[in-house]
Amino acid sequence: MPRIDADLKLDFKDVLFRPKRSSLKSRSEVDLARTFTFRNSKQTYHGIPIIAANMDTTGTFEMARVLSKHTLFTAMQKHYSLDEWKTFAANHPECLEHIAASSGSSTADLERLTAIVVAIPGIRYICLDVANGYSEHFVEFVKTVREKFPNHTIMVLTNSIWTISGLCYRTTETAKTFHWYHSNCCIA
Repeated sequence: MPRIDADLKLDFKDVLFRPKRSSLKSRSEVDLARTFTFRNSKQTYHGIPIIAANMDTTGTFEMARVLSKHTLFTAMQKHYSLDEWKTFAANHPECLEHIAASSGSSTADLERLTAIVVAIPGIRYICLDVANGYSEHFVEFVKTVREKFPNHTIMVLTNSIWTISGLCYRTTETAKTFHWYHSNCCIA
């Protein structure tokens, strides 16, 4: 039986960020770089926490080359072959710090992800993408990936609702949910 949750919920349209006085003279003085130490992998990331999504048109090696120069992150699209990954890693090792290998949740996806991560030890981040973040299959898949790669930082991208206690809190470091034109991000 579905449960109706009547509690007040806020979205971006409901929240106003009020500006405050600043000692900065120019926008160019703003430093967006941040340092995160992730709870599960114990890795530390330093960069600008903006991620190009793992879509076919944005999660590309070309995008990663450009964005990594500015310490921006790219979640790679999952259709690159192992040979393409090896070539990219050999030619652009400086980019590996700012990319994540992406995977779906099938057995074939896990085999492909494993081959890439094993072949390219410089990959420290894994992006798992699914339509339904509440799927028990996906929650179990994330646990499997966490057990298989305990030292990697796992990101979750989902097109539906998830909860921190249900998925992110237990197994991953970051999660992003897409809502039409908005996107919400949680760093647990």
